[in-house]
Amino acid sequence: ERAHIKKRLMEEAAYCLSTFGIRRTTVDMLIERVKIPKGTFYLFYESKELLLFEVIIQQHEIIEKQILGKIKALRGHVTADRLTGVLLKFFKSVDEIGLFRLIGTGEIELLYRKLPHEVMQNHFNHDTDMISRIMKMLSLPAKINTAHLGAAFRNLFISTVYKREMGEEYFGEALRLTIRGLVLQMLG
Repeated sequence: ERAHIKKRLMEEAAYCLSTFGIRRTTVDMLIERVKIPKGTFYLFYESKELLLFEVIIQQHEIIEKQILGKIKALRGHVTADRLTGVLLKFFKSVDEIGLFRLIGTGEIELLYRKLPHEVMQNHFNHDTDMISRIMKMLSLPAKINTAHLGAAFRNLFISTVYKREMGEEYFGEALRLTIRGLVLQMLG
């Protein structure tokens, strides 16, 4: 029963997140869709923000696994162009699931402000760990601090908020060039 409720909360939160966004998704909306009492919701999550963040992380991890599989296939054949292409696909996949839209509307910032600091810190550490895994997977020399590289990729991710201001017609190529610059740093 608990597993079923959690699964339903995740499904409905994912639907509401993509349909209504963070601001307009409410606990009342979620409990109505899942057909549980409000008190039951709070047995699973302290807040709607923690549930929505878990949904975002789940979507992120699905894409991450696909990308890591493609990166693993590069072993022994890694070039700046190939690794850039794989990482660019990651950013495009994130865009397709609507996460950039949440960033662009400022909703993700609203979510981050309401999350406990340790939740965000764990997420940032995960980014750094992913960079470390990629470096090890491809047997790349650790000439650059992976925490700095993780922060650089996070910075790039956050900069997508300004897609319109950069000029949407230039954004794709600008993103590719920036990723390539980071890849060149990784390859040493």
